[in-house]
Amino acid sequence: MRIALAATAMFIAAPTMAQEAPVLEHVFTITAELGPMEDLGLTGRGPRRIIPITGGTVEGERISGTIRPGAWDWQLTRTDGCTELEADYFIETTDGVVINVLNRATICPPAAGEAPGPIYTNPQFEPPLGEFAWLGRNAFVGRLELAQDHPVPAVRIAIFRVQ
Repeated sequence: MRIALAATAMFIAAPTMAQEAPVLEHVFTITAELGPMEDLGLTGRGPRRIIPITGGTVEGERISGTIRPGAWDWQLTRTDGCTELEADYFIETTDGVVINVLNRATICPPAAGEAPGPIYTNPQFEPPLGEFAWLGRNAFVGRLELAQDHPVPAVRIAIFRVQ
C-alpha cells in the first residue's frame, strides 16, 4: 500500500518536478595520475588507445583517499572526430573501503573559431554497503580538466552530486 501511495505521489508531483532545474553539490575532487598513452591501432569504430591510471588522490568532506594504481582510461576516436572516454578505476578511502568507479565522457572538437568548452563526465560508483552507499544511490556529474599544477601528468575531476 505504501509503495502504491508513494508511486501515485511521484506521478502527481512529476510535472512540477520536471520544471525544476537540478542543483549541483560539489562532494569531492579526484586527481588521477596518468602514465604514457599506448596506441592500440585502428578498430572498426576508429583509433583506440589506452592511458594507464597510475595513482592519485580523492579529497572531500565526506570521502578522502587514494586512487589505486593499475587501472585504465580507454579512449576511442570516432569518425566524427569526437573521442569517447571510459575510465575504470578504484578509490581506496582513508579507512580502507574500496569503491569501483566507472567514469565516461565524450569530447568533441569545437567548431571552427570557437574555444573548447568544459568536459563533463558521467561517473558511476559501486561502493560496498555501509558508510559510502550514498555514492551508489545518487546521480553525479564530473568536470574534467588537466591538472597542470600537478608534479606528474594528471587530470582533475570535480565531482558534483545532482539534487
